[in-house]
Amino acid sequence: PSKPAKSAAAELAPELQNRGLTYRSPIVRMRQLFDLYICLRPCKAFPGNPLNYKEGIDLVVFRENTEDLYAGVEFAPVPADLAATLSTLSKPFSAFAQVPLDQLAISCKINTRSGSERIARAAFEFARKHRRKKVTIIHKANVVRATDGLFLEAARAIAREFPEIPVDDANIDAMTMWLLKNPFNYDVLVAPNLYGDIVSDLCAQMVGGLGFGCSGNIGSRLAVFEPTHGSAPKYAGQYKVNPIATILAAKMMLDWLGETQKAGAIEQAVAEVIREGKVRTYDLGGTNTTLEMAQAIAAKL
Repeated sequence: PSKPAKSAAAELAPELQNRGLTYRSPIVRMRQLFDLYICLRPCKAFPGNPLNYKEGIDLVVFRENTEDLYAGVEFAPVPADLAATLSTLSKPFSAFAQVPLDQLAISCKINTRSGSERIARAAFEFARKHRRKKVTIIHKANVVRATDGLFLEAARAIAREFPEIPVDDANIDAMTMWLLKNPFNYDVLVAPNLYGDIVSDLCAQMVGGLGFGCSGNIGSRLAVFEPTHGSAPKYAGQYKVNPIATILAAKMMLDWLGETQKAGAIEQAVAEVIREGKVRTYDLGGTNTTLEMAQAIAAKL
């Protein structure tokens, strides 16, 4: 789920409410249904963007897209047989043994070696193809030893297949601090699902916020591209949202389809409009509408 159950239920059409239906995020469901295991999120600072944290930031996040805490294996309330099994198998669970089952919730963090290896391989192949300077593996293996330990071990094994690419690793909490301190120390980041979600939003904010954040959900055969800001229903009908994230998502799609010249033209058009600074939506401190920004970019093509 991508939102609390009560909030999701309230968004259902009246005829669908109070029927015991459960909500699952459509994008999360698509990622799993079509095995879109790569979440690719480039975060590049366009010169002239007043929202840039620092000029010249150019980061790429590879987020595992189908496993981890987003696998959707959750229990609330917790079934009695599951609680009994955990009490038998896990000594730390005894700390929760006296909690009433209807006041207990469990979300399972599931990592596989194959899932960890393939997202790591995608990150290193990208770094090799685009001559990036380094890959950083993000984890919390010092505490979450089983799942994050597996992810780190698998990613390190893949790194040995790419000896020309420098590699390091960092705990997720320290990583957020170091990214803010000096983003130029990093290049390609690879992470399990939850950490990748957190880090990619942080990186997006450093290059202009979610109005610039684009994302590709990519599998071996299929791909879905989107802005990272979601549907933003609170802005519906206001016609002021920055369309650049959506336009850059289209650019990513063209790259994936092999239309690199067209993709490059779109990115160049966006860069020119941002550099000129004549057209700016509200997030950039301006008053231009969504359409006016889109028209300004289209005029550069």
